[in-house]
Amino acid sequence: MSEFIMALDQGTTSSRAIIFNKEGRPVSSASKEFRQFFPEASWVEHDPLEIWAGQISVANEALLKINKTLKDVHAIGITNQRETTILWDKKTGEPVYPAIVWQDRRTKKLTDKMKKEGMEDFIGKRTGLVLDPYFSATKVKWILDNVKDARAKAERGDILFGTVDSFLVWMMTKGKVHVTDYTNASRTLLFDIHKMKWDKELLKLFSIPECILPEPVPSSQVTGYTAREIFGTEIPISGMAGDQQAALFGQACFEEGEMKSTYGTGGFLLMNLGNKAVASKNGLLTTVTCDTEGKYGYALEGSIFVAGALIKWLRDELKLIDNAEDTEYLAKKVDNTEGVYIVPAFSGLGAPYWNPHARGIITGLTRGTNKSHIVRAALESIAYQNYDLLKLMEKDSKIKVPSYKVDGGASNNDFLMSFQADILGIPVERPEITETTALGACYLAGLSTGFFTSKDEIKRKRKVEKLFKPAMDEKEKQKALKGWKQAVKTAIFSAESVKL
Repeated sequence: MSEFIMALDQGTTSSRAIIFNKEGRPVSSASKEFRQFFPEASWVEHDPLEIWAGQISVANEALLKINKTLKDVHAIGITNQRETTILWDKKTGEPVYPAIVWQDRRTKKLTDKMKKEGMEDFIGKRTGLVLDPYFSATKVKWILDNVKDARAKAERGDILFGTVDSFLVWMMTKGKVHVTDYTNASRTLLFDIHKMKWDKELLKLFSIPECILPEPVPSSQVTGYTAREIFGTEIPISGMAGDQQAALFGQACFEEGEMKSTYGTGGFLLMNLGNKAVASKNGLLTTVTCDTEGKYGYALEGSIFVAGALIKWLRDELKLIDNAEDTEYLAKKVDNTEGVYIVPAFSGLGAPYWNPHARGIITGLTRGTNKSHIVRAALESIAYQNYDLLKLMEKDSKIKVPSYKVDGGASNNDFLMSFQADILGIPVERPEITETTALGACYLAGLSTGFFTSKDEIKRKRKVEKLFKPAMDEKEKQKALKGWKQAVKTAIFSAESVKL
């Protein structure tokens, strides 16, 4: 048996490859940032071929670091930014338009129109989602309606659609395999999560030809093999999952009520619901989880559009920090924010508000406000958004959460994790391996090929690196939360005033 599992982690800002050993520990990794395009206000695009080239590059780089080759890889697992939409030529692999990223809001007029026509309830019952530009269907429709000849080619079957996982598999197999896994399919607004198949009525509603869709498959099974012409060898592609469901699996949240929060470019909180698709009454999503042996389940999910992206904004646009690590130092330089709050609604507000028109604001500024206050307010805003989601999840699921598992890049910030525990009022667990998105892809790939034996084995491998316990006075906590809620109301009011 080959020694390693390779996880390809295709995120929103970078392509990464992480090599895991039999103990489920990373032994090598490589990453490469790719360009972000903003053609118009609230539009976000990627170059699919740049993503593809970067993914191949980092896969080889990670192996070179440990003097290994692709022949030492037992299997490949893929995890990806989910709703990002790619349409490409079936014969050449050339994209017909840049990838429209999950953050993109160009279709908000369409979703507003569909809401007025009363479509939201019907769509929600089938998909577990809300009618929002976040998801793939309206992006597909936009490309078909706005790119020359795209609709005609699609109806002839000359164009294929997929989320990033689907595009990568198609490229890796040199066009032999066109699939997506259940978790990614469930984020398109086109997939019936109860029947686990594409929904013909939804396809008709969005005017999308069924022939362009990938085949939905379980997250843990061999779906194809890498082409020798590209990789020099045939490696099974045996694990696929959207990034947040992969992280839930990587955190070993296998039981009903277990939850995790990923602090990445966005923020994503998922609670395992077992095999029950609980419909949220509070603006959360019901989504499909990954499992083994062809099984699947459900989770409640809350999506925060801007989390780590806020730190990048502080660095790249405001020039307040040189790197992400500076935020912890600056946040600790002041005792509090002195009443400053940031609502980072750069792409509208996600759950539970689902307001695509909202824009980011900073409130509470005084002459004495300095960059430490602003940086601290930025970190605190991430924790507040997670608080909003957790409380609604407890309400929907009727489950009281005893502890909180975290992962993702920003979870390495001790100040943020400590403040998160204070605001939530429960312990926060940071695992030894915080790259749980890639780890989940590794486990899914390994379980379907015998590299790992069972979910019990995976549970035993998980170790907590640090436990953060709440210490904030209750009165102080409630005062902070009151200020946050007022800031959110201000952001929404400002957006509604502009609309009027």
